[in-house]
Amino acid sequence: MSLRLSTVILPYRRWHEGGRSAWQRAEQLGFHTAFTYDHLSWRTFRDGPWFGAVPTLTAAAAVTDRVRLGTLVTSPNFRHPVTLAKDLISLDDVSNGRITLGIGAGGTGFDATALGQDPWTPRERADRFGEFVALLDKLLTEDGKDGVSYQGDYYSAHEVRNIPGCVQRPRLPFAVAATGPRGLDLAARHGQAWVTTGDPRLFENGTPEQSLQALRGQAERLADACAAIGRDVSGLDRILLTGFTPDRGRPLESVDAFVDFAGRHQELGFTEIVIHWPIPDSDFAADEQVFERIATEALAQLG
Repeated sequence: MSLRLSTVILPYRRWHEGGRSAWQRAEQLGFHTAFTYDHLSWRTFRDGPWFGAVPTLTAAAAVTDRVRLGTLVTSPNFRHPVTLAKDLISLDDVSNGRITLGIGAGGTGFDATALGQDPWTPRERADRFGEFVALLDKLLTEDGKDGVSYQGDYYSAHEVRNIPGCVQRPRLPFAVAATGPRGLDLAARHGQAWVTTGDPRLFENGTPEQSLQALRGQAERLADACAAIGRDVSGLDRILLTGFTPDRGRPLESVDAFVDFAGRHQELGFTEIVIHWPIPDSDFAADEQVFERIATEALAQLG
């Protein structure tokens, strides 16, 4: 399978001060998908401008025609499946079927406490994530007049109607972020794609070779999860969000550096590489001319 190249545009710029032009430029450069983070705030950007993912993607859908759009990733930290489903159906309609939902379990950062609650334990995050994904799948797939009713340990729905449903059938695709067994099982059962950032334990002191080995192990466990339910893992796209492996920003230093990085991960079975749109004076700083050359030249060298 040919490798796809996508980008993630962080929502930190005002729409009329560079926000709009970035999304349009992403389409012009030929990226497969332009994602954005779905957070209330994020790490070093917490004390600066940061805009909501759903309105940003709606605006991006209105000023583009071809590039796919999506979140990378949405989580249960401050979302509810019922309201999220309505937003996603609307987004899918505005974009004419160009939305992918990246979805993960969330974490213990700012999003985890913004609504006034204590951070959930790892077990509760996993429990909530399983219920969240299953209910969201149901809400987006079943668009009949009887509606969807559900009562779980954490989420409920009562006669929820989502007519007319998604433009994409049976629903818009899920890209499930996961590394542990329960998350990989969710990816196998509900995902059209699997997302990983690598092994976070290797970020500070690991090597690129150790990272490749860890990613190989994750991909093998994904295959096992698919096999356990009788699914062919080859039908599941595998997405690597870059910037969080020991390589850090080095793949964006030159076209040759990126081709080497992407080729090594393509050999592991990854079908899509996601690179961050350059942000000056941040962890995602990169030469914009090199970034654009990677976007337009790198895939041809990978075959």
